[in-house]
Amino acid sequence: MTFDLHQPRTLPDALALADRHGESARFLAGGTDLVIQMRRGRLAPRHLVDLSGLRDLAGIEETAEGFAIGTLTTHKAIERHPAFLAGIPMLAEAARVVGGHQVRNAGTVGGNIVNASPAADVVVPLLALDASLELESSAGRRSVGLGDFLLGPGRTVLRSGEMLTRIRFARPPAESGSAFLKAGRRKAMEISVACVAVSLSFDGQYCRTARIALGAVGPTTLRARDAEAALEGRTVDPDLVREAGRIASGECRPISDVRASAEYRRMLVGTLVERALQLCLSRRREVAP
Repeated sequence: MTFDLHQPRTLPDALALADRHGESARFLAGGTDLVIQMRRGRLAPRHLVDLSGLRDLAGIEETAEGFAIGTLTTHKAIERHPAFLAGIPMLAEAARVVGGHQVRNAGTVGGNIVNASPAADVVVPLLALDASLELESSAGRRSVGLGDFLLGPGRTVLRSGEMLTRIRFARPPAESGSAFLKAGRRKAMEISVACVAVSLSFDGQYCRTARIALGAVGPTTLRARDAEAALEGRTVDPDLVREAGRIASGECRPISDVRASAEYRRMLVGTLVERALQLCLSRRREVAP
């Protein structure tokens, strides 16, 4: 591999480099996805813009509205963040199963999103959180919903010279619960066969809002919107949990590959959604006044 490495110290400098070199340039964050693709010959950028010097793009900020995660924030930082461990466990749980410790210490949430893998673990709870993305270029800034950002495997709405800078999402209400579950061919350091993130908020005994996101069972991470609608405004009992799992399994669009058949993935989605819903209910009881 032959390339020029650029190390800007400010965001405007990084964006100017991307403008100058156009399609021949790639932003380099943790490198856990990009470097592998370069070694396999899938990508051959002539210019790498190293973002490691842009410290303002790393870290998790709590605001009155919710949270803002810098694109250079590592999976390990998300895994350990106290507010996520206490109030949004599905996000910490997803970060905890991304590769091994070395990958989580280096890999960034921004890189994971921009790589646009249908099996990207952290993307699944972020979709369930209705996350929005801040995209910046030398021409300005725009905001795009995560669901609209992903177009297909390896494909996003990013324009030439544009960078993902922050991920934003609202703080879940007090009476809520969430869970992330992943199934792979082994428990650790394995790409998902299927994974789900579920977030429920409650109004007394009724489910007020439901968010169910599915990973590795479609061309992009996707929402099980029919299953969500089946839960909202109803008491979540065992019969409804089974119904929601059945509906979600019919909404996914898996393929058969070396890891599993499409039929097995559909069955797995139903089981994982049921288990995640049960976890949400138990966690809601733990924090309810």
